[in-house]
Amino acid sequence: MNRELVFLRTFAIAAVMGMIFIVASSMKNGGNQKFSEIDVERINIVEKDGTIKMIITNVEHFPSGNDMVNGKPTNANREKTAGMLFFNDDGMEAGGLVYSGEKNDDDHVAGAIFTFDQYDGDQVVNLIMQDIKQGDNRFVLNGIGFNDRLPTESISTFLEKQKEFEGLSPEEIQSKVKEYSEQGMIGGVTRVFLGKAESQHNGLFLFDDRGMPRAMFYVDKENNAVLKFFDEELNVIASFP
Repeated sequence: MNRELVFLRTFAIAAVMGMIFIVASSMKNGGNQKFSEIDVERINIVEKDGTIKMIITNVEHFPSGNDMVNGKPTNANREKTAGMLFFNDDGMEAGGLVYSGEKNDDDHVAGAIFTFDQYDGDQVVNLIMQDIKQGDNRFVLNGIGFNDRLPTESISTFLEKQKEFEGLSPEEIQSKVKEYSEQGMIGGVTRVFLGKAESQHNGLFLFDDRGMPRAMFYVDKENNAVLKFFDEELNVIASFP
């Protein structure tokens, strides 16, 4: 019995000393680990207090639905996609980079967007690429856009109103968006776009505070340089040539 007790005490002391050695060695290395390659489905970059500042994720772990980040709800109806999301010092989403692309029955669809958000609001700067091919027709849009957001806008208000749109027809949603925009709750318009637009013209496009085009300077599909100005009713009031 005495020999068993001595053995157990010796084993326990050796185990403790081994753990201390492992911990000390880890601290000596500064806690940094070096990898030549790593496979991971999601990475959360956090501050010491646990606040998430960046998420790098695959499609499955992209935050949406009922997911919470920093104690705040995410966009429940947002489509899951691979990419990165950024969060400010208050834990609010502040922009991100998302992308996708796949073959479909028509041919293919692909897109990517890099955005920067207004504080407690939606995107005010975005770099976008969209590529859709249907049979022999291919639609490509790419460029950088600058948007105006309502000064009273907030993410919580946007998410709250978005829930009301569920199950509504496109016409009903458009009516609701107009109503809430006039009340200063939600809304935003593009003011500047530089790149290839929906018209497939390449140039600079300027919009008023309603999001309506007021000036364009572009090269069209026939390589003609064009300058146009519009009034509030979208009538051309000046053009060159």
